[in-house]
Amino acid sequence: MHTRLLTWLKAGSASVPMPAHMRSHWQLRQVNYTVPPAGLSDSLACHVGVLDLTDHPDNGSPYLDRWIEQLRIPFWIGILPGAPAINRHLAYLASLYCSDYHTPPIDWSRLAMAAGHFWGMAELQQETSQATGEDYQAVALTGISPGIRHAISCLKRFARTSEPVLIYGPSGTGKESAARFVHDHSMVRHGPMVVINCAALPASLTQSELFGHEKGAFTNATDLRIGRIEAANGGSLLLFGVDELSLAQQSSLLRFLQEGVMERVGSNEPIRVNARLVATASTPLVELVAQDKFRSDVFFRLGEMAVNLPALKDRREDIPFLVESLLERSPPHLPAKQPSPAAMQWLMDHPWPGNLRELQNRLRRALLLSENSRIEAMDLGLYEAPANVYDRYDLSLKQFRARAERQALHCSLALCHQNISAAARLLGISRASFYRLVDKYRMSASDTINSPSASRRDNRR
Repeated sequence: MHTRLLTWLKAGSASVPMPAHMRSHWQLRQVNYTVPPAGLSDSLACHVGVLDLTDHPDNGSPYLDRWIEQLRIPFWIGILPGAPAINRHLAYLASLYCSDYHTPPIDWSRLAMAAGHFWGMAELQQETSQATGEDYQAVALTGISPGIRHAISCLKRFARTSEPVLIYGPSGTGKESAARFVHDHSMVRHGPMVVINCAALPASLTQSELFGHEKGAFTNATDLRIGRIEAANGGSLLLFGVDELSLAQQSSLLRFLQEGVMERVGSNEPIRVNARLVATASTPLVELVAQDKFRSDVFFRLGEMAVNLPALKDRREDIPFLVESLLERSPPHLPAKQPSPAAMQWLMDHPWPGNLRELQNRLRRALLLSENSRIEAMDLGLYEAPANVYDRYDLSLKQFRARAERQALHCSLALCHQNISAAARLLGISRASFYRLVDKYRMSASDTINSPSASRRDNRR
């Protein structure tokens, strides 16, 4: 009979009196959250946990958050003391972490049913992510670097308030993941999270998209339409790329930001919307305000609690873990491979202008192109000297041109699977010119240009 792991997180080490009929289906793992987190000996997957708050210390526990973060369990079931022992703080903890809650005396049959339901939900989510390959957003907030640890700490503290949170970061750093983290750790985590892509919001449709419209409000308005803001009532509203909004679009948002009230197009009836506001931006809004590209009154209502996500080049100590995690989450049709030590060094030294998105794309490209048992730098498209070489200013124009030409040869060959004719066409030069460049830079057989497979492919053309 298949036994599933159930983690029971509680204060103290007293044994949980789980009945035999439930132990036949569940393997119990007790964890005491009043002591500092430590490594767990087993490696079994755990999709469901019980957060037992019945003996929660009066002065709280500084380790509860850290335990929940380390365990990384998607679904928690709370056990709360009955009235009058329950208080506002315990209710807050349950609403923050738990998808369901029970009170003593425990109805073990009901608890087993809830745990089984959440286990099934977790496995469905896991199957979906494995079938498509998880996006880099899934690992964006993991790592040991000071920058990412500080960002996570700020996100946790800010999530517990009802104030707007503004998330900064270069493109590809995981701002969407950070916004989802705020929602999932907030008091409205069980409500919807509605995303507005500000860069894709047409100016002519801003009012209708954001606020909705009444039937007959304008031509073709044949039905009442609920806007994105109203749809976020009871949950979170994410303004993704808020720095992309025009001044006119910012003005449209001002009343809602000030008062939490909006009106549908074609109506004068105010509608109050209770939604947690999260915004992301790639450009610091204070700079846009100084350039008269962003309204200061909108900025002051968005920017009180700001979090900065570090660029990948500023968290290099996280790269080995991120590489491993992204490879584990690759789509199933790609082969399972690991980078060679040399390739890992290239990954550590690359400047990563595209951040995590670039890292994910290069790894998936490498899995497709690699013909060896391990990923090599050639497969990643990383051909030039490590990043620190680019800090030199004593290179002549001729040297820079030579570097660019050599990289173009390598890249075109990799993209064309070592087919020289196709690589030459990709670069817009003749085969003769391509071979002259190969000879000029004395590219060896190790570059696979003159490999038998490449020759056979060319001979077939």
